[in-house]
Amino acid sequence: MALGFWMAGIGAALAVIAATPLPAKETPKRGGVLTFLIPADAPPSFDGHRENTFATVHSVAPFYSMLIRVNPENPSSTTDFVCDLCTEMPKPTNEGRTYTFTIRQGVKFHDGSPLIAEDVAASWNKIVFPPEGIISARGAGYAAMIDKIEVTGPAVVFRLKRPTAAFLPALADPFAFIYRKAVLDKDPHWYEKNVLGSGPFKLEAIETGQSIKGVRNPDYYHPGLPYLDGFVGIYADKQATRLDALRADRAAIEFRGFPPSARDELKAALGDKLAVQESDWNCGTLVIPNHKKKPFDDVRVRRALTLAIDRWHGAPALAKIANVHTVGGIVFPGSPLAATKEELEKLAGYSPDIEKSRAEAKHLLKEAGAEGLSFELLNRNVDQPYKYNGSWVVDEWSKIGLKVTQKVVPTGPWFDTMRAGNFEIAVYGNCQNVVNPLVDVQRYLPYTVQPQNFGFYEDPAEIELYEKMVAETDPAAQRGLMRQFEKDVLDDKAHAIFLLWWYRSVLSRSYVKGWKINPSHYVNQDLATVWLDK
Repeated sequence: MALGFWMAGIGAALAVIAATPLPAKETPKRGGVLTFLIPADAPPSFDGHRENTFATVHSVAPFYSMLIRVNPENPSSTTDFVCDLCTEMPKPTNEGRTYTFTIRQGVKFHDGSPLIAEDVAASWNKIVFPPEGIISARGAGYAAMIDKIEVTGPAVVFRLKRPTAAFLPALADPFAFIYRKAVLDKDPHWYEKNVLGSGPFKLEAIETGQSIKGVRNPDYYHPGLPYLDGFVGIYADKQATRLDALRADRAAIEFRGFPPSARDELKAALGDKLAVQESDWNCGTLVIPNHKKKPFDDVRVRRALTLAIDRWHGAPALAKIANVHTVGGIVFPGSPLAATKEELEKLAGYSPDIEKSRAEAKHLLKEAGAEGLSFELLNRNVDQPYKYNGSWVVDEWSKIGLKVTQKVVPTGPWFDTMRAGNFEIAVYGNCQNVVNPLVDVQRYLPYTVQPQNFGFYEDPAEIELYEKMVAETDPAAQRGLMRQFEKDVLDDKAHAIFLLWWYRSVLSRSYVKGWKINPSHYVNQDLATVWLDK
């Protein structure tokens, strides 16, 4: 039986815009349930505005609509966007500072209530200008660009502080779910534990820590979609469990990716029954020192931590067992604003002479009175690549005399502990969607403007430098400012310790045909058209 369905990413939704005609030889048949694996124990919450993790976006994005999306037929582009809830992509007015999106009529939430412009505006106001007590994972980044969001008749108007090419890519973020205004007005926390969207699938059931199920939305506003009858997402935080499920055909695909060793093992077992897609990933691992905990308020200690890590030799060794691959700085490697190898080698922790770096690290620790320091590294109970990265840096730090124990906790408590500041150092991921460096690096801004920066430091000079970089229109000058910003964050002040960029081998049963991955985007959120042929 041929099963066809559109997918702009499990993280973007399991069915999206039917703007591109089907190939003439293909005649999709409705039906079938897709079972996929979610490599986590559970999401910390269901609120996409609050969370950053794939555990949330994999779980509930299929139930929601967005204002705009990356074009699923051209996912590698950072400039090609299409409407989801809007009727057409607008041309900016007011010298590039105003965008007016007319909202399509006849859209319904899954409870039957109409979706109107006020719902879109309320959702975006919650993201950009969250009320007191509400966490918005990306709010600070949007607030740096957006001055006001208004409703004018059937349209939502975004008024920007300044013209910026970073706006539309940021607007297409797949966590930007559209919620019902009446629900938000009553309880802005409601969506943390509940699901009510207008997307291609309706919630059927949630079994905490076990699975989440969706069924086809018969009132979906893109005619004829989705083709699937439903889906089942199975939570499985252990890699061995996920491999066994694919091997036994209890699941069709895992969208987040496996390390090369697991890929080779499963390929040897299944042969042509297994399909493999590989690409770079706009996702990197950070180690975050809590500046409010001594002695990590001392820049000498933080610099010693980064100087001790041998990235150039560690990357190829780790790549054999973990889904990490590339040495880089804070900007996605290969993009125009990214550092070259020669530029990286000038930063603390990136010198090819690791012995010299470790000698400097030991000197800094002695100077700071922190020789033989003992501390706890907080980590997430996810094998790839969190626990591998954590074990690696613990071993690297031992080479300068540090005594580090690793505390691994489930996803929810991991986030809660970081948000509360009850940790010394934590392993974290900066995972983005569309490659948009000016927005991507906002994770490194002080927590007063970027609540998801759990380093808890103040740094007005860094904010000033960032704002200067965003306002700069000359590409060469902007790139120079990015190098200053990167050196400030990773070297001079060592606010954060960047480890490695990730790489993915996405494995699926071979009956998952014709699916494409944007090689430079986070696969969890930017998949294109998928066909199943069974």
